[in-house]
Amino acid sequence: MSRNPIQAWLSAHLLLVYVFLYGPILVLVALSFNKAGMPNVWTGFSLQWYGELFANEKIIASVGNSLFIAFAATIISTVIGTLLAMGLEERRPRVATEALIAAPMIIPDIVMAISLLSFYSLIKLTLGSHSVILSHSAFMISFVCAVVRTRFKHFDRSIIEASIDLGAGEFTTFRRVTLPVIAPGVIAAALLGFTLSFDEFIIAYFTSGPSSASITFPMQIYAMIRFGVTPDVNAVATIVMLVSFFLIFLSQRINREVDA
Repeated sequence: MSRNPIQAWLSAHLLLVYVFLYGPILVLVALSFNKAGMPNVWTGFSLQWYGELFANEKIIASVGNSLFIAFAATIISTVIGTLLAMGLEERRPRVATEALIAAPMIIPDIVMAISLLSFYSLIKLTLGSHSVILSHSAFMISFVCAVVRTRFKHFDRSIIEASIDLGAGEFTTFRRVTLPVIAPGVIAAALLGFTLSFDEFIIAYFTSGPSSASITFPMQIYAMIRFGVTPDVNAVATIVMLVSFFLIFLSQRINREVDA
Protein backbone atom coordinates (compact mmCIF):
# COMPACT_ATOMS: atom_id res chain seq x y z
CA MET A 1 0.00 0.00 0.00
CA SER A 2 1.42 3.37 -1.08
CA ARG A 3 1.92 5.94 1.65
CA ASN A 4 0.15 9.25 1.71
CA PRO A 5 2.58 11.98 0.47
CA ILE A 6 1.78 14.10 3.51
CA GLN A 7 2.55 11.22 5.88
CA ALA A 8 5.81 10.54 4.05
CA TRP A 9 6.79 14.20 4.31
CA LEU A 10 5.94 14.27 8.03
CA SER A 11 8.00 11.11 8.60
CA ALA A 12 10.98 12.66 6.83
CA HIS A 13 10.55 15.84 8.85
CA LEU A 14 10.46 13.82 12.09
CA LEU A 15 13.62 11.97 11.07
CA LEU A 16 15.43 15.26 10.39
CA VAL A 17 14.35 16.59 13.80
CA TYR A 18 15.73 13.47 15.51
CA VAL A 19 19.02 13.83 13.63
CA PHE A 20 19.26 17.51 14.54
CA LEU A 21 18.51 16.84 18.22
CA TYR A 22 20.45 13.68 18.85
CA GLY A 23 23.17 13.63 16.18
CA PRO A 24 25.63 15.76 18.20
CA ILE A 25 24.86 13.72 21.33
CA LEU A 26 25.65 10.46 19.56
CA VAL A 27 28.91 11.92 18.26
CA LEU A 28 29.88 12.96 21.79
CA VAL A 29 29.08 9.50 23.18
CA ALA A 30 31.14 7.86 20.42
CA LEU A 31 34.11 10.15 21.11
CA SER A 32 34.05 9.20 24.80
CA PHE A 33 35.06 5.68 23.68
CA ASN A 34 37.71 6.88 21.21
CA LYS A 35 41.14 5.62 22.20
CA ALA A 36 42.85 8.53 20.44
CA GLY A 37 41.01 11.14 22.47
CA MET A 38 40.74 13.43 19.45
CA PRO A 39 37.52 14.29 17.58
CA ASN A 40 38.98 13.89 14.09
CA VAL A 41 40.77 10.53 14.47
CA TRP A 42 39.26 7.18 15.47
CA THR A 43 41.93 4.70 16.59
CA GLY A 44 39.78 2.13 18.33
CA PHE A 45 37.37 1.45 21.18
CA SER A 46 38.62 2.17 24.70
CA LEU A 47 37.30 2.75 28.24
CA GLN A 48 40.48 4.63 29.15
CA TRP A 49 38.77 8.00 29.63
CA TYR A 50 36.15 6.56 31.97
CA GLY A 51 38.91 5.08 34.11
CA GLU A 52 40.75 8.39 34.27
CA LEU A 53 37.49 10.15 35.04
CA PHE A 54 36.83 8.11 38.19
CA ALA A 55 40.40 8.78 39.34
CA ASN A 56 39.84 12.54 39.19
CA GLU A 57 39.28 13.67 42.80
CA LYS A 58 37.88 17.08 41.79
CA ILE A 59 35.18 15.50 39.66
CA ILE A 60 34.24 12.96 42.33
CA ALA A 61 34.02 15.74 44.94
CA SER A 62 31.86 17.87 42.65
CA VAL A 63 29.52 14.93 42.01
CA GLY A 64 29.14 14.52 45.78
CA ASN A 65 28.33 18.23 46.14
CA SER A 66 25.76 18.08 43.33
CA LEU A 67 24.07 15.00 44.80
CA PHE A 68 23.83 16.61 48.23
CA ILE A 69 22.44 19.87 46.83
CA ALA A 70 20.03 18.07 44.49
CA PHE A 71 18.68 15.82 47.28
CA ALA A 72 18.19 18.73 49.68
CA ALA A 73 16.62 21.01 47.07
CA THR A 74 14.36 18.19 45.85
CA ILE A 75 13.01 17.52 49.35
CA ILE A 76 12.35 21.21 50.01
CA SER A 77 10.79 21.97 46.64
CA THR A 78 8.69 18.77 46.60
CA VAL A 79 7.13 19.51 49.99
CA ILE A 80 6.46 23.19 49.23
CA GLY A 81 5.40 22.58 45.62
CA THR A 82 2.98 19.80 46.58
CA LEU A 83 1.34 21.90 49.29
CA LEU A 84 1.15 24.80 46.83
CA ALA A 85 -0.53 22.60 44.24
CA MET A 86 -3.09 21.42 46.79
CA GLY A 87 -3.83 24.99 47.84
CA LEU A 88 -4.27 26.15 44.25
CA GLU A 89 -6.62 23.30 43.43
CA GLU A 90 -8.65 24.07 46.52
CA ARG A 91 -8.98 27.82 45.98
CA ARG A 92 -9.05 28.02 42.15
CA PRO A 93 -6.94 31.22 41.90
CA ARG A 94 -7.18 33.90 39.23
CA VAL A 95 -5.22 33.81 36.01
CA ALA A 96 -2.79 36.46 37.27
CA THR A 97 -1.95 34.33 40.31
CA GLU A 98 -1.44 31.28 38.12
CA ALA A 99 0.91 33.28 35.89
CA LEU A 100 2.98 34.49 38.84
CA ILE A 101 3.44 30.94 40.12
CA ALA A 102 4.42 29.64 36.68
CA ALA A 103 6.75 32.57 35.93
CA PRO A 104 9.95 30.97 37.33
CA MET A 105 9.64 28.25 34.68
CA ILE A 106 9.96 30.76 31.82
CA ILE A 107 12.17 33.46 33.35
CA PRO A 108 15.71 33.15 31.92
CA ASP A 109 18.10 31.49 34.35
CA ILE A 110 20.49 34.42 34.18
CA VAL A 111 17.76 36.82 35.32
CA MET A 112 16.75 34.57 38.19
CA ALA A 113 20.40 34.07 39.18
CA ILE A 114 21.08 37.80 39.34
CA SER A 115 17.87 38.45 41.28
CA LEU A 116 18.71 35.74 43.83
CA LEU A 117 22.27 37.04 44.21
CA SER A 118 20.95 40.57 44.77
CA PHE A 119 18.45 39.30 47.33
CA TYR A 120 21.13 37.38 49.24
CA SER A 121 23.34 40.48 49.25
CA LEU A 122 20.43 42.55 50.57
CA ILE A 123 19.77 40.21 53.49
CA LYS A 124 23.54 39.66 53.94
CA LEU A 125 23.34 35.90 53.47
CA THR A 126 26.75 34.25 53.17
CA LEU A 127 27.05 32.26 49.96
CA GLY A 128 27.74 28.55 49.99
CA SER A 129 26.05 25.22 49.41
CA HIS A 130 23.06 26.36 51.50
CA SER A 131 22.46 29.35 49.18
CA VAL A 132 22.60 27.04 46.15
CA ILE A 133 20.05 24.72 47.79
CA LEU A 134 17.72 27.64 48.46
CA SER A 135 18.16 28.94 44.91
CA HIS A 136 17.47 25.58 43.30
CA SER A 137 14.46 25.08 45.54
CA ALA A 138 13.09 28.48 44.48
CA PHE A 139 13.07 27.73 40.76
CA MET A 140 12.04 24.06 41.18
CA ILE A 141 8.88 24.78 43.18
CA SER A 142 7.01 25.91 40.05
CA PHE A 143 7.94 22.73 38.17
CA VAL A 144 6.89 20.52 41.09
CA CYS A 145 3.63 22.40 41.45
CA ALA A 146 2.84 22.06 37.73
CA VAL A 147 3.50 18.30 37.68
CA VAL A 148 1.55 17.58 40.87
CA ARG A 149 -1.43 19.59 39.63
CA THR A 150 -1.75 17.27 36.65
CA ARG A 151 -2.66 14.50 39.11
CA PHE A 152 -5.60 16.50 40.40
CA LYS A 153 -7.22 16.30 36.95
CA HIS A 154 -8.10 12.68 37.79
CA PHE A 155 -8.95 13.40 41.40
CA ASP A 156 -12.53 12.68 42.46
CA ARG A 157 -13.14 15.07 45.34
CA SER A 158 -16.18 13.16 46.47
CA ILE A 159 -13.91 10.59 48.12
CA ILE A 160 -12.63 13.33 50.42
CA GLU A 161 -16.18 14.17 51.45
CA ALA A 162 -16.88 10.47 51.93
CA SER A 163 -13.79 10.11 54.12
CA ILE A 164 -14.83 13.05 56.30
CA ASP A 165 -18.43 11.78 56.51
CA LEU A 166 -17.04 8.50 57.78
CA GLY A 167 -15.34 10.31 60.65
CA ALA A 168 -11.75 10.69 59.41
CA GLY A 169 -9.94 13.90 60.34
CA GLU A 170 -8.33 16.21 57.76
CA PHE A 171 -4.83 14.84 58.34
CA THR A 172 -6.04 11.24 58.18
CA THR A 173 -7.91 12.03 54.96
CA PHE A 174 -4.78 13.60 53.49
CA ARG A 175 -2.56 10.68 54.54
CA ARG A 176 -4.86 7.84 53.53
CA VAL A 177 -6.85 9.33 50.61
CA THR A 178 -5.32 12.40 48.99
CA LEU A 179 -1.64 11.49 49.21
CA PRO A 180 -1.97 7.98 47.69
CA VAL A 181 -3.89 9.46 44.74
CA ILE A 182 -1.36 12.18 43.99
CA ALA A 183 1.71 10.11 44.97
CA PRO A 184 2.70 9.23 41.36
CA GLY A 185 2.67 12.93 40.49
CA VAL A 186 4.71 13.78 43.57
CA ILE A 187 7.29 11.10 42.74
CA ALA A 188 7.47 12.22 39.10
CA ALA A 189 7.87 15.84 40.21
CA ALA A 190 10.66 14.89 42.61
CA LEU A 191 12.53 12.99 39.90
CA LEU A 192 12.17 15.92 37.50
CA GLY A 193 13.30 18.37 40.19
CA PHE A 194 16.32 16.25 41.05
CA THR A 195 17.36 16.16 37.40
CA LEU A 196 16.90 19.91 36.99
CA SER A 197 18.93 20.65 40.12
CA PHE A 198 21.74 18.24 39.25
CA ASP A 199 22.11 19.67 35.73
CA GLU A 200 21.59 23.34 36.59
CA PHE A 201 24.62 25.59 36.09
CA ILE A 202 23.89 29.31 35.82
CA ILE A 203 22.03 29.81 39.11
CA ALA A 204 24.54 27.64 41.00
CA TYR A 205 27.43 29.57 39.44
CA PHE A 206 26.08 32.91 40.66
CA THR A 207 25.00 31.81 44.15
CA SER A 208 27.69 29.31 45.17
CA GLY A 209 30.33 31.63 46.60
CA PRO A 210 34.03 30.80 46.93
CA SER A 211 33.67 27.61 49.00
CA SER A 212 34.88 24.42 47.31
CA ALA A 213 31.99 22.56 49.00
CA SER A 214 29.55 24.44 46.78
CA ILE A 215 31.24 23.64 43.46
CA THR A 216 28.71 21.51 41.63
CA PHE A 217 29.30 18.99 38.88
CA PRO A 218 28.32 21.31 35.99
CA MET A 219 30.55 24.03 37.44
CA GLN A 220 33.49 21.61 37.53
CA ILE A 221 32.82 20.65 33.90
CA TYR A 222 32.79 24.33 32.94
CA ALA A 223 36.14 24.80 34.66
CA MET A 224 37.54 21.86 32.71
CA ILE A 225 36.38 22.97 29.26
CA ARG A 226 37.77 26.49 29.65
CA PHE A 227 41.08 25.05 28.48
CA GLY A 228 39.58 22.89 25.74
CA VAL A 229 37.38 19.82 25.47
CA THR A 230 39.36 16.85 26.77
CA PRO A 231 38.32 13.20 26.27
CA ASP A 232 37.35 12.75 29.91
CA VAL A 233 34.86 15.62 29.50
CA ASN A 234 33.12 13.54 26.83
CA ALA A 235 32.97 10.65 29.29
CA VAL A 236 31.50 12.92 31.97
CA ALA A 237 28.89 14.30 29.59
CA THR A 238 27.90 10.79 28.51
CA ILE A 239 27.32 9.66 32.10
CA VAL A 240 25.31 12.78 32.96
CA MET A 241 23.12 12.37 29.88
CA LEU A 242 22.41 8.72 30.61
CA VAL A 243 21.43 9.46 34.20
CA SER A 244 19.28 12.43 33.14
CA PHE A 245 17.54 10.44 30.40
CA PHE A 246 16.83 7.62 32.84
CA LEU A 247 15.30 9.95 35.46
CA ILE A 248 13.15 11.77 32.88
CA PHE A 249 12.04 8.45 31.38
CA LEU A 250 11.16 7.15 34.85
CA SER A 251 9.24 10.33 35.62
CA GLN A 252 7.23 10.09 32.37
CA ARG A 253 6.62 6.37 32.88
CA ILE A 254 5.18 6.85 36.36
CA ASN A 255 2.76 9.50 35.14
CA ARG A 256 1.76 7.50 32.06
CA GLU A 257 1.02 4.30 34.02
CA VAL A 258 -1.41 6.15 36.24
CA ASP A 259 -3.03 7.97 33.33
CA ALA A 260 -3.61 4.68 31.50
